[in-house]
Amino acid sequence: MAEQLRTGIVGTGGWGTHIAEQFHEHPDAEVVALADIAAESRTQAGETLEVPPSNRYEDHESMLERADLDAIQISSPHELHYEQTIAALEAGVHVFCEKPFTPGLERARDLARRAQASEQVLMVGYQRHVNPAYVAIRDAISDGDLEPKVVTAELTQDWIETVAGTWRVNADLSGGGQLYDSGSHLLDAIIWMLDDVPTHVNAEMEFYEEPPVDVQAALTVRFDSGTIANITVSGDSPDVSERIAVRGDGGRCLLEGSGWTDREVTITDASGAVQTSLEGALSSYGKVDAFVQAVKTGTEPPATAENALQATALTEAAYDSARLGERVPVEPN
Repeated sequence: MAEQLRTGIVGTGGWGTHIAEQFHEHPDAEVVALADIAAESRTQAGETLEVPPSNRYEDHESMLERADLDAIQISSPHELHYEQTIAALEAGVHVFCEKPFTPGLERARDLARRAQASEQVLMVGYQRHVNPAYVAIRDAISDGDLEPKVVTAELTQDWIETVAGTWRVNADLSGGGQLYDSGSHLLDAIIWMLDDVPTHVNAEMEFYEEPPVDVQAALTVRFDSGTIANITVSGDSPDVSERIAVRGDGGRCLLEGSGWTDREVTITDASGAVQTSLEGALSSYGKVDAFVQAVKTGTEPPATAENALQATALTEAAYDSARLGERVPVEPN
């Protein structure tokens, strides 16, 4: 690898450029190329990221073939992640793939296998893995005193209005609606904090006719340990809010926040005494640094392909449950 991580960007929409700016500003990374099918997006991102016109491409294949890259950031529509990730791994470059990993359980399984066999780092953009508030809950659970029994979690957002008219409400490109978009963060965070395996889910969803995607979802998830999680994701709410409560024999963890601001977490023991109280930044900035450090040190990234496979398996099972009207197994492997 060069002194700086030479990074190419695949997908230069608003969110893709936002993440790419973090590579651009990172002392150990630089953005040297980008690819997007939309000429206007390529131009705007190229100017923002200081990528010369000669290094702006219409597709990821051309960029991987011609640009001298150490890594790529994949921030394209979800349904494109699979083929783009495979192409990058086969080209011998490290991959930072925005969430969700890829719609479709078989494809997620295949990518997880490829990541396991590859010498390249593959990290998925679940920033809660590097957020101190969520890390504190994971640590409290892993210490063994909490013994979680019940989790209640809620994420609300004015999603359907915010993304109206974009590819995110086109299931052929997004793979689904709110559950695969912002909801994916919540499902992943719960699985990761519990460090447990979901085994069954019963889900109900509201699907809009136009656009034909899910906007509301309510899930009851059973985990291998016996823990039960009740999860609500609403994409038609007037505000953004998040709340996660983990209750067990040894105490309670409560995380709360509104908007795209910090999350507050309070951890109490069985007597109700506060053991931990802190705020954790919700921003996505930490995940880019975590990826760069994983590449530099050759260590496992904080959000792995296996983590993403678990979230994908739960998401796909939830869709199956909602369509069938019955409880279904979650089968990541």
